[in-house]
Amino acid sequence: MNDIGVHDGVRDVDVVVTGAGQAGLSSAYHLRRTGFRPDRDFVVLDRSPAPGGAWQFRWPSLTYGKVHGMHALPGMELTDADPARESSEVIGAYFDAYERAFDLRVRRPVDVRAVREGDDGRLLVETSAGAWTARALINATGTWDRPFRPRYPGQETFRGRQLHTAEYPGPEKFAGQRVVVVGGGASGTQHLMEIAPYAAATTWVTRRPPVFREGPFTEEVGRAAVALVEERVRRGLPPQSVVSVTGLPLSDAVRQAVADGVLDRQPMFDRIVPDGVEWDDGRHVDADVILWATGFRAAIGHLAPLRLREPGGGVRVEGTRVVSDPRIHLVGYGPSASTIGANRAGRAAVRDIRRLLVGGPDRENVENVA
Repeated sequence: MNDIGVHDGVRDVDVVVTGAGQAGLSSAYHLRRTGFRPDRDFVVLDRSPAPGGAWQFRWPSLTYGKVHGMHALPGMELTDADPARESSEVIGAYFDAYERAFDLRVRRPVDVRAVREGDDGRLLVETSAGAWTARALINATGTWDRPFRPRYPGQETFRGRQLHTAEYPGPEKFAGQRVVVVGGGASGTQHLMEIAPYAAATTWVTRRPPVFREGPFTEEVGRAAVALVEERVRRGLPPQSVVSVTGLPLSDAVRQAVADGVLDRQPMFDRIVPDGVEWDDGRHVDADVILWATGFRAAIGHLAPLRLREPGGGVRVEGTRVVSDPRIHLVGYGPSASTIGANRAGRAAVRDIRRLLVGGPDRENVENVA
């Protein structure tokens, strides 16, 4: 790995890719197919200890057969996966094979600490493994590192255990306990259905009534959902999850959980007390555990020195390109947060970056890349 140009101890490349989940690997694949050379023209930096992106941290009970919408990376299908095997193992092995097949040379574990303005119009990327300068940055850091935990009055007085989906240990750990699950997304409903057979009692609370979606998730439905998320990021607002606008799929298991009273949604409580949660109308639920299935936020704090955030709290993005700084592309952000969206966004980002880097080495036409 001695091909990267070094200037005063800082390594120079055309493009830095931060993150090696679905979005980062897709972007690296398209960079390579377009003629950019790994460890010379671009570098991929990943904070995680091993291949697999955020999937490597998923709970053991999330088997591959329970994964919804895992789309293959470009150029290499995921075949013959055992549905009973842990998704973290299946996808970790797949990503590892993918990195080796396309010689992407991901560097890990490398923590990207800050991206700031460098010299001569370049970006300075400061990391735990030294610094790089780049003419463009593809940020694919996802959300797993920023679990969202809302604040409620009395939270610090609770005598039980509070944990987030990111720390979910599997259903057996809740045996005999009274569990309050907070959140109306896919994770919240999955946790409830898993925990209920083990727990002494479960209570489900959400800020808004959940919307269950009948029928198949068609391309038309998907496009409409993505368009709504895309409109928010165009306006510089924080992105919503796609599931927040599509609703939850009404499977046979979900129907049974509704019939059994497991998915009996209650409105959000007003306060947390030492032995549970309370509402202003006088209701009280005893709890040993509060499980916050309240989602994640984009992990883009390292971009703060560039001042990309809009007054609305988000980053204004057209496609994947940051409107205020065309050198920066956010892949896996907002409308491209799904696995298939990340694939398409990686290709789009590379196409735009190639146009930006006019005068660089000749590349094959990215439009012709499979």
